[in-house]
Amino acid sequence: MSIKESKIKHIIREYLLEEGLLRKNLDSSKIEFGFQFSFPPGSGGQIMAVLKPKNKNLIIISIGTQISKPHVEALNDKKLKFFMDLRKSFLLKDVFFRIDVSNNRYEISDQIFLKTNKLISKNSFFKSIRKVFNSAVYSNIILGEYCSGKIKPEDFTKNKELDSGSDFSLYS
Repeated sequence: MSIKESKIKHIIREYLLEEGLLRKNLDSSKIEFGFQFSFPPGSGGQIMAVLKPKNKNLIIISIGTQISKPHVEALNDKKLKFFMDLRKSFLLKDVFFRIDVSNNRYEISDQIFLKTNKLISKNSFFKSIRKVFNSAVYSNIILGEYCSGKIKPEDFTKNKELDSGSDFSLYS
């Protein structure tokens, strides 16, 4: 890792620590560094990741979503239309995305290109986090609209594994 990459890693880690978001380091042969964090702060935050791919002059902020079994069943024959509407919303929100229709999951990300000899500002870093997070929240609203009236609260209590959240990431 170069000195510049080490500085970027340090500053991003500091930003996450200052806001009480950092959960753990991510290790992979495909990345220079990565961190898992929870946003927004406090209980109920969503698991997100920030990483710097090897040999790339950018960082990626991402969030993965695994659609629950009760939601998939409620979508039924409207699943493809739902994913098409997701694509449209992600394009309008100017985020990158990967959709895995057959496994009922998707990942939303944003990229911040690093300028030579400059560090990323805390403001631009958190704007990107909010952009990805808000896109995920909006996707949940769309899912809720598609499933409205088709899911009962007890559908979720049957599946305790849903309470653990998702650590799905197409980058790991």
